[in-house]
Amino acid sequence: MLTQEMAAEIVEQTMIRLHRNINIMNNKGVIIASGNQNRLYQIHSGALEVLKSGKPLIIHDENLQQWEGSLPGINLPITFQDSIIGVIGITGEPGEIMEFGELVKMITEMMIQQSFMAEQLEWKQRLKEQVFGELLKEHFHEDSIKQRLSLIEVTLAPPFQAAVLDLGLTPLKKKDIMQIFADTFHEAQSLIGYLTGNRIFVLTSNLAEAKLKQKLTTVLGKLNSNHLRIGIGLPVLDYTHIRHSYHEALQALQLGSSEQHLITFSEIETKALLTSLDERSKLQYIERILGPLSDKFIETLDHFFKNNQNIGECAKSMYIHRNSLVYRLKKIRELTGLDPQRLNDAVPLQLAVWLWEMDRNKG
Repeated sequence: MLTQEMAAEIVEQTMIRLHRNINIMNNKGVIIASGNQNRLYQIHSGALEVLKSGKPLIIHDENLQQWEGSLPGINLPITFQDSIIGVIGITGEPGEIMEFGELVKMITEMMIQQSFMAEQLEWKQRLKEQVFGELLKEHFHEDSIKQRLSLIEVTLAPPFQAAVLDLGLTPLKKKDIMQIFADTFHEAQSLIGYLTGNRIFVLTSNLAEAKLKQKLTTVLGKLNSNHLRIGIGLPVLDYTHIRHSYHEALQALQLGSSEQHLITFSEIETKALLTSLDERSKLQYIERILGPLSDKFIETLDHFFKNNQNIGECAKSMYIHRNSLVYRLKKIRELTGLDPQRLNDAVPLQLAVWLWEMDRNKG
């Protein structure tokens, strides 16, 4: 628990405040950190006595010869979870340093406790990410998953739902981002962690989709970035289907509009069906439906459908005159033989536009 790195940090921080030499000895009485580098790795006989007795030891000029390798000062036991794990020594005239000796001991033990808690949080986080990785596999042992979840006091119950957050470029630190999630989601009923790259997974359980969207909207607000996007998969009722919800969340990110911050799979489900087509079929369909059209006309169609075939709203969103849009729609009808304003013609045109977008974005 008391590592050399931690001891060196404690010595550095304490000496800045006290302007006194500090030594820290491990549970074998060896000096592992000191303001005097020449004393490192020496046996501190005074520390051995403290470890043996469990009581503070004051060394002054009169008894100095009893404690080989020691200097005048006070030596106090460092305790953690009711066990002595080391000794902290403050060099100096005992009468002068006695008044802040207990304060130094308290600060030292507090820093060790904080380090231990940080290690525990890091260990729990790693285990959460490992468990989620297991759930994404086609075959896993459910009992093993539940045993590991019990170690971090997490209980997952259906419905399960996965979401993936793409952070993009953000100045925020990982720990600050994870704290926002911890403040928003019930830790005992969810798994949240980092994926490869700059993405975060969220797996919720026993939570309605409307509530999940509400919580993710809260997270978006707290992160306060225009570059963040979140994809949400469909809810599932079985551990073995969690991976499907995860892949749906990824598809929502991939196929959703770049302007959307929160995209559910149900919004792009029809578009997702097109991804199962082979490449030849996709290109053949694009060519057959959109072949006569320039990119300008295809982009016009995209805007027209995104504005629910509303000519006024579409013209406004494209910053063109209404008559210009009407002219373009007329030309599209003449070139393709399909009328974007008629439902039966709009469906194949919309499917072709989606396929065209996917083909353009896959690189």
